[in-house]
Amino acid sequence: MEFNKVKNIRGQVTIPGDKSISHRAVMIGSIAKGTTEVTNFLQGADCLSTIDCFQKMGIEIINNTDTVTIKGKGLHGLTKPSSILDVGNSGTTTRLISGILVAQDFNVQLNGDASIQKRPMKRIIEPLSLMGANIKSVNGNDCTPLEITGSPLNAIHYNSKVASAQVKSSILLAGLYADGISSVTEPYLSRNHSELMLNAYGANVTSTNATATITPVEELFAQKIDVPGDISSAAYFMVAGLIVPNSEILIKNVGINPTRDGIIRVCQAMGANIEIMNEKQSGGETTADILVKSSSLHGITISGEIIPTLIDEIPVIAVLACFAQGQTVIKDAAELKVKESNRIDTVANNLKNMGADITATEDGLIIIGGESLHGAIIESHMDHRIAMSFAIASLVSEGTTTINDAECVDISYPQFYDDLNKLSK
Repeated sequence: MEFNKVKNIRGQVTIPGDKSISHRAVMIGSIAKGTTEVTNFLQGADCLSTIDCFQKMGIEIINNTDTVTIKGKGLHGLTKPSSILDVGNSGTTTRLISGILVAQDFNVQLNGDASIQKRPMKRIIEPLSLMGANIKSVNGNDCTPLEITGSPLNAIHYNSKVASAQVKSSILLAGLYADGISSVTEPYLSRNHSELMLNAYGANVTSTNATATITPVEELFAQKIDVPGDISSAAYFMVAGLIVPNSEILIKNVGINPTRDGIIRVCQAMGANIEIMNEKQSGGETTADILVKSSSLHGITISGEIIPTLIDEIPVIAVLACFAQGQTVIKDAAELKVKESNRIDTVANNLKNMGADITATEDGLIIIGGESLHGAIIESHMDHRIAMSFAIASLVSEGTTTINDAECVDISYPQFYDDLNKLSK
């Protein structure tokens, strides 16, 4: 797909539903009693994989595009699927659903596409096994396919080596079925959507600093969930509005949960003209409209506890840094290596091809801003966040940019290119 430089970006855009929250609404709704209604559900391929998995386990799920209705059967209502559960490209589906499956009274196999078969699953296999789970990597490489045979679970306290909401959520979901109180401590606090939603459904989850603790309950109960717009998707428009000259964008209905708002804090620290408007609460989540205007930016260092709050936004932050005066250093982000692609190398190589002054490090990137970019052939590696980031870079690059496998954005934001075109002048 080809992209060209634009004069400016103006108008407003409403962001589709948050991917993380959409996944969790289906999973928790399926193991709750009663009918859960989810509005503003993200119709991305990853979230559809989650729906498919639970339908295969006997849950009636009606997908009417904007509203998804889940007829939950309670904590013990799932039934053995007649085939492999296909998680597609979704690491969230794989890791979270494993926490539920290890406690069921049946065995099941999980598998997905070529990309998911390279993603690290030892990070959930280890803690779940400590709880007494029977979960193994079929090929012995700590990746999918996974073979899971349900078994009784023991409560544990687990010190996670990585700040990962997927690891934490897998343990908390398994903890619903354990024989006592389970907890997980992270090096830094990761996104807390699971804790908020579990409590909304009637679970007993408490959080102290970077430790989340769950006490089992008899049942969860259906809720109405209004999914806020995904801040990870909003990030592309935020960056576009900041780096394209004479631009102004109003981004509507964005979730600004403090465990996810690192992109806003980074932009502000770089000198961005960003205004947060119309804040409101829904289901424990805070949403707002975000107004961004073209800005003069400067480089900063991004590291430490802010990294888990913006890990998915780092590719587009790297694009932003190319248009900030001085040096931007991103570190403590080795997690980028085990995403849909090795995002450290993928970002560095593609930006170098566009003329950027960028260096990959073991745990991040060093970018010297102020260089002009030019069009290039971009390899997305079928990674949606890479494709979207370089679509934004193309808006301020001389000549034509070609993004290979650009359709991979369907994983998280199927109408991304349409929304971008409507704003471009």
